[in-house]
Amino acid sequence: MKYIFAAIMLLSMPFSAQAGAIEKLKSFIAATHSAQANFTQEVLDQNGKRIQSASGVMQFQRPGKFRWTYQKPYEQIIVGDGAKFWLYDVDLNQVTVKKLDAALGSSPAALLAGSNEIERGFTLKESGNREGLDWLQATPKGQDSSFSSVYMAFNDKASLVIMELNDAFGHKTVLRFDHMQTNPRLPAQQFKFTPPEGVDVVGE
Repeated sequence: MKYIFAAIMLLSMPFSAQAGAIEKLKSFIAATHSAQANFTQEVLDQNGKRIQSASGVMQFQRPGKFRWTYQKPYEQIIVGDGAKFWLYDVDLNQVTVKKLDAALGSSPAALLAGSNEIERGFTLKESGNREGLDWLQATPKGQDSSFSSVYMAFNDKASLVIMELNDAFGHKTVLRFDHMQTNPRLPAQQFKFTPPEGVDVVGE
């Protein structure tokens, strides 16, 4: 899936309603070690027309472990086990595997599931308040990112509500999160992946 890297991130935590989006993001990364949420994902073309939609459940455990389960309209599982990135496409009966660092690069996953050094890889800028949400813009400093810019919107409880990811081709991926659980106990098995018997494995 072309926009798969959009699917690796999330958050929620109590915080001052007066804090800006950058402060809320930094506090979240410092305090949130794991999270689970439902998500919806839409991909829009240059004209704002929806060309793709999906939904499912996201989990992560920092640093570098995550699991995204796409349930509709297709079945797909993405797992980061701390060393490798696994993508299982049920319909294609195919698993793609890469080194985690190579798969993610300077992606938005580095903001939430990676290290605490946010500003080492991204330039952060406050982007005002819209519809009661505090927004920030994160621009990758490196040239290896899949996205030209990332916008994140937080509510007054410092929960991440929306992420907008813009690529160089004018496409926008919009992720919306709900039913967020912060620092839940997640089974270690959730972040391990063994290719099912009989599937094609592509990559390392």
